[in-house]
Amino acid sequence: MSNNLTWHLPIVTKEDRIKVHGHQGAVVWFTGLSGSGKSTLANAVDYKLYQDKRRSYILDGDNIRHGLNKDLKFSDKDRQENIRRIGEVANLFVDSGQIVLTAFISPFQADRERVRKLFKKGEFIEIYVKCSLEICEKRDPKGLYQKAREGIIPKFTGISSPYEEPICPELIIETDKLSIEQGANMVIHYLKENKILE
Repeated sequence: MSNNLTWHLPIVTKEDRIKVHGHQGAVVWFTGLSGSGKSTLANAVDYKLYQDKRRSYILDGDNIRHGLNKDLKFSDKDRQENIRRIGEVANLFVDSGQIVLTAFISPFQADRERVRKLFKKGEFIEIYVKCSLEICEKRDPKGLYQKAREGIIPKFTGISSPYEEPICPELIIETDKLSIEQGANMVIHYLKENKILE
């Protein structure tokens, strides 16, 4: 990093934006295997927030790789950089007083912990979207597991690359046992109970 950079303080503060929005800023970090329901769940929560006139936005793994992170592949190093960049972008959203919902496999515990450290206590909400590998493979909406089993996709999380389950997430939502509606309601309840939403 250059020594010629200076952090500029805004006139409109994070606290000012929170007052306007009527709620705290936070990142709701959905993590889990491909096909576990992260994006579906994030969208269901986003829609509930939208209906309640809350400020929220989704950062989805596939969408981000179409633009911001299109230069990254799927090596461990690139996956780490992918999550680092997303953490920084999510931090900007939280600074703007919004609730940002991220849907990324984010397979490594150390990467998720590194992102958590960017935020104040209570602003990073890790949600483990738990679903058995068997069910994720049956769902396989993109046909990725089949390709991984055939060796077409190397280093695929859950098959040829590890997924490290969260050690102490704020929530665990078992999407092979609960409906998306039930899971989304759990997230909204958590946000209210922890004063992110009043």
